[in-house]
Amino acid sequence: MDNIKIYKSIVDDKQSTIRIDRFLAIAYPDISRSRIKSLLLDQQIRLNNQLIANPSYKVKAGDAIEMTIPETKDIDIVAQKMDLDIIHEDDDLIIINKKAGIVVHPAPGNYDNTLVNGLMYHCGDSLSGIGGVKRPGIVHRIDKDTSGLIVVAKSDTAHSGLSELFQKHDIERLYQAIIWGRPNPVDGSIEGNIGRHPVQRKKMTVVGMDSGKHAITHYKIIKSLSMAASLIECRLETGRTHQIRVHMTSMGHPLIGDQTYGNPTKNRLANLSKETQLFTRNFPRQALHAKSLGFTHPVSGEKLHFEAKIPDDMQGLINILHQ
Repeated sequence: MDNIKIYKSIVDDKQSTIRIDRFLAIAYPDISRSRIKSLLLDQQIRLNNQLIANPSYKVKAGDAIEMTIPETKDIDIVAQKMDLDIIHEDDDLIIINKKAGIVVHPAPGNYDNTLVNGLMYHCGDSLSGIGGVKRPGIVHRIDKDTSGLIVVAKSDTAHSGLSELFQKHDIERLYQAIIWGRPNPVDGSIEGNIGRHPVQRKKMTVVGMDSGKHAITHYKIIKSLSMAASLIECRLETGRTHQIRVHMTSMGHPLIGDQTYGNPTKNRLANLSKETQLFTRNFPRQALHAKSLGFTHPVSGEKLHFEAKIPDDMQGLINILHQ
């Protein structure tokens, strides 16, 4: 009971005629508007001593509003100690350089040893609660076998703000990938809706404009790696499931190591030594790395930019291909 918080406020003349959820979000900027809406629906807000569940109600001068925030609930996820590569951390968010092979969030088949399990252990009581639940706020994900930067919210306000930035595509995200072949042109944009594959349901694919989700990937070649492969940089304008992997495969240039979306042609392999052929065939994951992340801090307003160098396994792949 000690952790229950009660906020009381009176509407003045200048604040009348605005929605109650907006009034409360202005009065208490540390509480996100989405959280306020959920409190309204959960009957945790009283207007003039009467429960109110309508977020669009327009307040009037003299209205007395009482908002109760219940005790933050613990989530049923086991906290596990992990070796996290923390690039930045403050009261509201944390930036992790994720290793390849780590799943971001628990799901069927992966209930432990995920990034969330590790963050539950690392953050502990510094998690202020997302939507009333003490948990890390996942606003975007990178695939299990993709390495690189991911931002996670620690507070409800940061979670709401980061979600809005991603929704507006107002976040800079650059990836590095090693692909089969050499795209023509050497830089450009791939625009194509992405949806679930009609037959292979675990795969995504480029679909017609009347289905799936709009997706745009901007790419450019950073380095040619023999006649068989290229190191490219991709900037995401949207963030769809497997977007870079699907878009590059649609151009005929799948990522090296990507067992889901494509293998090299015989002609491309013929340009490689037997040693290099063996190395690329046995590369254990898609060669994809989330290199940089830039955005405006959703709480402080500070401009942030982070970079993570290409991991050793991908650098080794570059080296052997460039011989």
